[in-house]
Amino acid sequence: MGVSKRAENNLKLIIQIPCYNESQHLGQAVADLPRAIAGVSSIEVLIIDDGSTDGTSDVARQLGVHYVLRLPQNRGLANAFMRGLDACLRLGADIIVNTDADNQYRASDIPRLIEPILLGTADLVVGDRNTDKQAHFSFTKRVLQRWGSNLVRHASSTRVADSTSGFRALTRSAAAHLFVHNRFTYTLETLIQAGRTGLTVQNVPVGTNPSTRKSRLFRSIPDYLRRAGPVIFRAYAMYRPVQTFATLAGILLLTGAIGIGRFLFYWIENPHYNGHTQSLVVGVGCIILAFLVGLMALLGELLAANRRLLEEVLCRVRLLEAAPHVAPNAGGQTNLQATGAEPWGRETHA
Repeated sequence: MGVSKRAENNLKLIIQIPCYNESQHLGQAVADLPRAIAGVSSIEVLIIDDGSTDGTSDVARQLGVHYVLRLPQNRGLANAFMRGLDACLRLGADIIVNTDADNQYRASDIPRLIEPILLGTADLVVGDRNTDKQAHFSFTKRVLQRWGSNLVRHASSTRVADSTSGFRALTRSAAAHLFVHNRFTYTLETLIQAGRTGLTVQNVPVGTNPSTRKSRLFRSIPDYLRRAGPVIFRAYAMYRPVQTFATLAGILLLTGAIGIGRFLFYWIENPHYNGHTQSLVVGVGCIILAFLVGLMALLGELLAANRRLLEEVLCRVRLLEAAPHVAPNAGGQTNLQATGAEPWGRETHA
């Protein structure tokens, strides 16, 4: 747990900002970023341009950011987030902060966000926006946000309060261990993975700025539910296959037992009556399905064990590619360009 201790107070923070056609909003987002943080020796900014067509990369360079990762075409927020983490690891980041280009999150809270990491008490810190108090959130959105966070808390076995918040801080080790398998959003899946793989997750209250535009991630609340629901289920099933399929098998087994029991009850009462065979057929069918689902649970656990080994190998490969003697553009990041801007320095505190 905690940051990589190369030397006390010699920590490098990289703030990554995934962007898609954000040339109009990026200026304010970068301007608000802290130039110095106590306990951090250098601060750098990485812009991940996810196939923008409005000159976002050019604007980023004019703003004096330190790195621009230009992706040739739009692949979605989840992909941009992961490409950013890979780039940050290769650039030697000890701490990574992810924030939005539309300046939704208050950048002045970044020191508070990374404090648990500096203290060595967290691997992943999530900014809690206190969505119940957000004036621009509708009543329906607040209720769904509360319900969704409760669901993710259960699925991830963490105490995360704001599961959809993209304002996050990660240690170098945590970033190397996280993988996103969907193209919709990284927020939900990474929380479930972090909790189920033993990373320590903490919440930190953060402020927000007035909304500048509507979300581009989804068109409506029903659309978000339609896309987020399978992400949560798939992520949970990936890391807890036995619990997922065993629950379904148990339901089928109970249903089958009730159907067969009903048939036997009436048959014992009147052995000469040939009715209620439907209960017997349904009951036997459910018992067979329960057996098959049980086999799926066993197979899922075996696959999960193999996946854990593969993720550990990928984690080690990531760290090897991010070793100091490896060029930052190695490992497929050919579109990562340094702007030549000097890193922002550390604050002298009384």
